[in-house]
Amino acid sequence: MTYAAKDYSKLVGMAGFSDALINNHFTLYQGYVTNTNKVLDALDAMIKADKGATPEFAELKRRLGWEFNGMRLHELYFENLGGTAPLNKSGKLAARMAESFGSVEAWEKEFRATGAMRGIGWVVLYQDPANGRLINFWVNEHDVANPSGCQPILVMDVFEHAFMLDYGLKRADYIESFFKNIDWNAVEARIK
Repeated sequence: MTYAAKDYSKLVGMAGFSDALINNHFTLYQGYVTNTNKVLDALDAMIKADKGATPEFAELKRRLGWEFNGMRLHELYFENLGGTAPLNKSGKLAARMAESFGSVEAWEKEFRATGAMRGIGWVVLYQDPANGRLINFWVNEHDVANPSGCQPILVMDVFEHAFMLDYGLKRADYIESFFKNIDWNAVEARIK
């Protein structure tokens, strides 16, 4: 079974994101999809050739986490963009944010602060299925720091490719544009 890049062209023309930035981002995402397929094919071939105990197999197996999570995190990111309506303050997402952070405003303050931290990576609002709690996580690398078993609710890419072309080093301006384009209906649909 081969993975195929999804079409997110509806995001072209989104306020605060140039077409060049969005199209570059799509190209990067397509690379993750392509590389996920290549790594899976190579791993399959190595197993069939009885090379599962080789250092090359081990390194490719580790690389799969980077490529696969790069693919999935970009899909979640693109899927939670394209909205213009504000968060429904009486919906289940807002209620969970208030339970977990004290208020929607407190959640947003922490999410923005996490996104403004020095470094590259992702900011992901996860839901812990064990108790329903929402937690903002900094994910430094695609394959590191994703909390096991937790459901991604809102994903924000803060690698340079997500904002440098349009915003240079002004990450806070990018975060502002990100917030103006969140599809809160898509985000709320991820809550369990």
